Amino acid sequence: MKHDWKALFSDNIREYGGYSIGKIMALCNDPEIISLAGGLPSPDMFPKEGIRTASARLLEENLEAVFQYSPVPGEASLMEAVTDYLAADNIGIKKDNLVITSSGQHGLDIIGRVLLNPGDTVLLDRPTFAGAIVAFQMQRPRFAGVNLQPDGSDIIVYRKKIADLRKAGQTPKFIYVVPDFQNPTGITMSLEKREALLDLSYETGILIVEDSPYRAFRYQGETVPAIYSLDQQRDGDHVVGLYTFSKLFCPGIRTGFAIGPPAVIQAMTNVKEGNLLNTPKYNQDLCTAFLRDMNIDAHLATCRTFYGRKLKVFLATMERYFPEKTGVTWTRPEGGLFLWVTLPAHIDTKKLFYEAIKFKVAFVPGEVFYGENPENNHMRVNFSYASEEQLAEAIKRLADCISNQL
Repeated sequence: MKHDWKALFSDNIREYGGYSIGKIMALCNDPEIISLAGGLPSPDMFPKEGIRTASARLLEENLEAVFQYSPVPGEASLMEAVTDYLAADNIGIKKDNLVITSSGQHGLDIIGRVLLNPGDTVLLDRPTFAGAIVAFQMQRPRFAGVNLQPDGSDIIVYRKKIADLRKAGQTPKFIYVVPDFQNPTGITMSLEKREALLDLSYETGILIVEDSPYRAFRYQGETVPAIYSLDQQRDGDHVVGLYTFSKLFCPGIRTGFAIGPPAVIQAMTNVKEGNLLNTPKYNQDLCTAFLRDMNIDAHLATCRTFYGRKLKVFLATMERYFPEKTGVTWTRPEGGLFLWVTLPAHIDTKKLFYEAIKFKVAFVPGEVFYGENPENNHMRVNFSYASEEQLAEAIKRLADCISNQL
């Protein structure tokens, strides 16, 4: 006798579809496909010798402790190293402002569990990081999106959206932003808009969740202060910051951290006790070694040169294969790992994706980056993983595929 297990699923999960980008990646296993889909850093940028040296030392000196349970908030040594790392970015935290997470995605999951009830509203940009949308969806919130502008979030429309929602009896729980080299667009929020977003937060009491996976990867232009830092300068406590070692160090380490007001961090720690317990000590100790012993400044400088060169190749090749007459446009980020391509309105990139696979190239259809009312004529492309030669070939294949749709 077969049982209807789905009937027993929780209301939060019964219709939950999971992470569509992960499913897309499963379609890119053909080695002939050049994938621009994932947000994978290049293995060429993994600090391999530093990892080998740190691993050998950890296993020689402290093997039993390394593979034991560890404190739920995080290893003291990593928390101290993270505190020093953030201080260089003008962010000052204490122990009760910090919890170690098992990846940035884990941080998104936890903050969603802490702040959201079913039916609560989350304000976010259109488009925004699909991983955040899928993490928050497990709590069954409503999403209220505002179209992103070339210099970041549209604060004027955010203000109007909040007023309209309040008239309808809804006050958003928080505003989610990726201010530095946003995933998926590569857009960076201007200083003026960061200050205006804080003004809005103070006026309305709505918190800001600042996701910062790519902040260290600026290839040109001037660094803009983190929203968390600006909040501290005003003696505020309206921002929760989410970080990951996945792009800085290597994604397989599955370690990140969250910073924020002590009450929020304590609640996040309590949730971590229930959903994960502790982040592996071995992974944390490697991250400590990365911050303390592997010359992180030199490493990040190498990454910026490496990825910056790839971005230049990518942009130049886009100019070559997509002249203005095609109606194809794209963002020109100053850092990060992604850019956003907009096609003529009649082209549905979800359908185009399956055509592109036939041309041995892959991207992420844009519709997954919208919390509601998705637009269908965009795509996210990644330039960090493929080689420079592969990037040029991938764009040529993409142009061949799209030419059939114009």
